[in-house]
Amino acid sequence: MATQKLYAGVKLRETRARLGLTQRAFAQKLGVSLPYLNQMENNHRPVSATVVLALAGEFGLDVTELSSGDAERIVSDMREALADPVFAELAPPLADLRLTASNAPAFARAFLELHRAYRQSHERLASLDEALGREDAATLASPWEEVRDFFHYCDNYIDAVDHAAERFAAPGGKLGDPVARAVEALETRGIAVDFADTAALREAGEGRLTLSTRAAAPTQRFQILHQLALVTHDDLLEATLDLARFQTEAARAIAKIGLANYFAGAALLPYRAFLEAAEETRHDLERLADRFGASIEQVAHRLSTMQRPGLKGIPFFFVRVDQAGTITKRHSATRLQFARFGGACPLWNVHQAFETPGRFLRQLAETPDGVRYLCLARDISKSGGSFNAPVRRFAIGLGCEISHAKGLVYADDLDLTNARAYEPIGISCRICERRGCHQRSVPPLERRLRVDPSRRGLLPYEVE
Repeated sequence: MATQKLYAGVKLRETRARLGLTQRAFAQKLGVSLPYLNQMENNHRPVSATVVLALAGEFGLDVTELSSGDAERIVSDMREALADPVFAELAPPLADLRLTASNAPAFARAFLELHRAYRQSHERLASLDEALGREDAATLASPWEEVRDFFHYCDNYIDAVDHAAERFAAPGGKLGDPVARAVEALETRGIAVDFADTAALREAGEGRLTLSTRAAAPTQRFQILHQLALVTHDDLLEATLDLARFQTEAARAIAKIGLANYFAGAALLPYRAFLEAAEETRHDLERLADRFGASIEQVAHRLSTMQRPGLKGIPFFFVRVDQAGTITKRHSATRLQFARFGGACPLWNVHQAFETPGRFLRQLAETPDGVRYLCLARDISKSGGSFNAPVRRFAIGLGCEISHAKGLVYADDLDLTNARAYEPIGISCRICERRGCHQRSVPPLERRLRVDPSRRGLLPYEVE
C-alpha cells in the first residue's frame, strides 16, 4: 500500500509565524533550501521526512499536529454544504475541495459561514415563523450552531480551561476529591450547597446552590463543578469567550455554559490521571466511570477531548443521537466527520443501541475512503426522577481508527484482519459515493444517475 503524502503548508506557515522567523531563517533551521520551503508552504510539495524530524528535534513540535488539522473536517463540511440543491451542477470536484481546505482554510470557513446563513434564512422563510420580522433573521446563524462549530473547530479541546480544571482537581499533581473541594470552595465564598426534591437539576442564587435529589450522583457531581467554574473561574471563561468573537449575545451565553460544562468534565476527569487510568484499563468505560464517579456518557465524551499537545490519547470520535436519529452532540478527533445537519448513517450501530438497552454494541466499520474503525454504541436513558416526568433516551457512539483498536478492551476476540467483518458505513447520503447501498435515501452529489423505467431494483435509479 502506498504511503500517503503529507501536505501541511498552512501548519508550516503558522509554525514559522509563531516563531517569528523569516522563510530564509526557517529554511536554514530545517536544513532545506529556501525554494523548497516555499514549495512546501504552498503545498506544491509534500513535507519531507527530513523536515518532520527537524521540526521535532529543533522546535519540539508534536509532528502529529501536521496532519491533524482542520483540513479533513473542512472538506467534509464543504461537501455537505455543496450537496445543497442550490449548487446543482456547480459543485467542484473533491480534489478542489482538498486544495481549498489545505491552502485557503480561512476562505473555506467563510464559505461555510455564508452557506449556514443562507440555510438559516431559507428555513425561516419556509416555515414563515416570527423571525421574518427581525432584521437579523437572514444574516445571522443559529447561536446553537455557532457554538457547536466553535467547539468543533477547537478540536473539542480548550487548553486553558482544561489545565485550570486539572490544577483544581489535582493540586500539585496529587488527585483528590474534586467535588469535596468544590463544595468547600463554594462555601468559602458564602454559597451553601444543599439538595431538594425539584425538577431543575441545579438552581443557584442568594448564597445557595440547590441540587435535585432526583438526579443521578454523577449528574449532581457534575453540576457542583459546573457552578464552581462560573463562580471561581469566570475571568478565564470570559477571556476565552472574548477570543471566540461570537456574533450574538445569545451565542456567547450558550458558549459560556459550554465552557463551564467543559471545566466540570475536565475537573471530574482530570487530564493526566484520566489518561493514565484509560490506558491502564484499556479504555473500559464502565471501570472508568466507577473509578471517577462519572457516567458512561461523561467518560465517553471526555475520551474524545484527550488531544493535549505533547500528551495526546487515542483519537476518538464521539456522538450522541436521539431516537429520531438526530445528532445532538458530535465531535471527532479522527478522519471520520459527522454530518453538520440531519442524522447519521442508518448502517451505523449507534441506531441499534435503542433495541438493546444496557448493552455495549461493537461494530467493525469501513467508510467510503477505505478507513476502518472500531465503533461502540450504547443507549443512555435519563429518567426525570418521578412517574410523571418524561424519560429522555439517547444513544452514544464512540470509536477509533482500527490502528488503535488493540488499546481497547472492546477489540478482544474480534478478527480485525478479516475484511469481510467490516460493515460499510457513510457520513451523509449526499456525499457518500457507495453505489449499492440498500439504505440510500438520496443520490450522491458527485455521481451521474442512470434511470431505466422498465427495471426496478433496490432504488429507482442506478449510480454510475
